[in-house]
Amino acid sequence: MMTILFLLIFSPLMILIKKKLNFLFMQNLMFISTFLFLLMNKPLFFSLKIYWNMFIDLYSFPLIILTLWILSLMIMSFMNMNFKMLYLFTLLCLTLALLLTFMSMNFFLFYIFFEISMIPTFFLIISWGNQFERMEASMYMFMYTIFASLPLMIILILMYLNFNSLNMIIINNMHLINNVYLYIYMLLSFLIKLPMFFFHLWLPKAHVEAPISGSMILAAIMLKLGGYGILRSIPIMEKINMKFNLIIISLTMISSIFTSLICIKQTDMKMLVAYSSIVHMSMMLASLLISSYLSILGSLMMMISHGLCSSALFLLVNITYSRSKSRSLILNKGMMNMSPSLTMFWFLTSIFNMAAPLSMNLFSEIFMINSIMTWSLSMILIIMISSFMSVLYSMFLYSSTQHGFLNKNLNLFTQIKIQEYLNLTLHLTPLIFLIMFT
Repeated sequence: MMTILFLLIFSPLMILIKKKLNFLFMQNLMFISTFLFLLMNKPLFFSLKIYWNMFIDLYSFPLIILTLWILSLMIMSFMNMNFKMLYLFTLLCLTLALLLTFMSMNFFLFYIFFEISMIPTFFLIISWGNQFERMEASMYMFMYTIFASLPLMIILILMYLNFNSLNMIIINNMHLINNVYLYIYMLLSFLIKLPMFFFHLWLPKAHVEAPISGSMILAAIMLKLGGYGILRSIPIMEKINMKFNLIIISLTMISSIFTSLICIKQTDMKMLVAYSSIVHMSMMLASLLISSYLSILGSLMMMISHGLCSSALFLLVNITYSRSKSRSLILNKGMMNMSPSLTMFWFLTSIFNMAAPLSMNLFSEIFMINSIMTWSLSMILIIMISSFMSVLYSMFLYSSTQHGFLNKNLNLFTQIKIQEYLNLTLHLTPLIFLIMFT
């Protein structure tokens, strides 16, 4: 709650500050809030966690930290552009909506903020997108997510009428949902947010047309809302979830292979990174549905590591696109000759994306694979193929952009700014050092 109070108190001060300092002020506010939350990571704090129907526990705490961190880096990526106060106001609304979503103790409040968070994202795409197709992409995203969530609202109303409470603590482990249709509708609303392979059509369109800030927040935070919703819903539908686990987990693991194949045949860098997010979320969903201690820990670690890694990949794509004016893998070859130092960041981000050692991604995948194989050894072949395909498309992205013959049209490639190097460093550093806190 301290962060929300900070934002509410200090956000009016932005109007009094010169426009050139608005971005810096907002970014520093996010960084300060992040470290304040880290200082609050003590047993005493978690024993006094309930305020105004809001609470913070070991599930929501890392996602709140990720939200503040990514939003500060997102502001840094746009600090050199002249945007109006409306842009900062949109980011502030998005920050508040996401924080309140992760802090909500009541399922109905969670649903409200869950949907409200889509509105600032919608305006980010439709107002600051690059192409005219952003209208179609934003409507795709809005329609998919809003209409898929309407059954969830009906289910919550039915739960309240029957049990007179939607408090997450009270109804935890009560196994309220035993009806097949209620289970499917509730799970469906979260699977579209993830998104699962069969409900993913809105994601590539939204990523391609969104500005860099929209892509970073979509990949790093918005996709995690679906996983967080499933994490909170599993205790109330645990019995019926066990009956359908085999079908859903099998579908998600097989779909990760198909999505990896789609990644390999992509020629658009942004589309490749967008589809790779679906691959990682598929394994995260399979691990989450098993609902053991190790599988939930691995899923949470995957949410954090994927949020940082995918955001860094979108930032790298944007840095390249802003110089070459193209996202094509065919045109953006031989970048190592133009900027060797940027190649190092491409390499590190690519190997972290495929869960190489020294990264948090590796430990999350070890926990998830261990949980899935403990649940069913028959998944070992699918896991092997999926892991191999992840290496394949990650190395395909790196080698296609950094090696090969340099395009003659890239002679005007401008120098990379220190601000961009700092942004990339702040993305990748937590991926290594957060291992010490797991």
